Amino acid sequence: MTVPDFYNTITQPSTAEFKDRGSKFIAFAFPIETTDDFKLRLQELKKEHPKAVHHCFAYRIGTDGNNFRSSDDGEPSGTAGKPILGQIDSKQITNAAVIVVRYFGGTLLGVPGLINAYKSSAALALQVTPVVQKQVEIKYSIEFDYTRMNDVMMVLKQCSCKIISQEIQLFCTITAGIPRNRLDEVLYKLNDLQNITVKKAAG
Repeated sequence: MTVPDFYNTITQPSTAEFKDRGSKFIAFAFPIETTDDFKLRLQELKKEHPKAVHHCFAYRIGTDGNNFRSSDDGEPSGTAGKPILGQIDSKQITNAAVIVVRYFGGTLLGVPGLINAYKSSAALALQVTPVVQKQVEIKYSIEFDYTRMNDVMMVLKQCSCKIISQEIQLFCTITAGIPRNRLDEVLYKLNDLQNITVKKAAG
């Protein structure tokens, strides 16, 4: 399987509401980079909606397709998490999560009703946030003497690299996300400079 050079994601959160026979489903779609980002938002929503009976969700992270999770949070198996994940996947996005908060309205919706409600609320939330194409980046750590600062920055800027973190002292370290489709070019240019160590960063 070839890894793509680009991926689709969302960059801003959105909310949508769906009602069926008194039950209210509020969907929250938002971008995430890590599972910790997701857990934090889930805790916040549980605090914001303490009276909700269910907080069902799904998310997908990364470009290899292996890092995803869905939860029915007490709803009948397969009626909530999977339909939500299905909407994320139908948009072909990653690094995205949707949490649907349900307030029970007193009438049981049955399995088809629940699937429809969770699917619809997730779809509505994802409809109102734009899908953005981003470059697949590979993290590298660049260590160099302060005197090489301008040269290093020039290469990173020319090749649309994203600076994730930097420590600037007499000896500097920059962690950068290098676009996968320009990796060879960037490494070639950096390695061409003197007194610079370039190595793949974790994560």
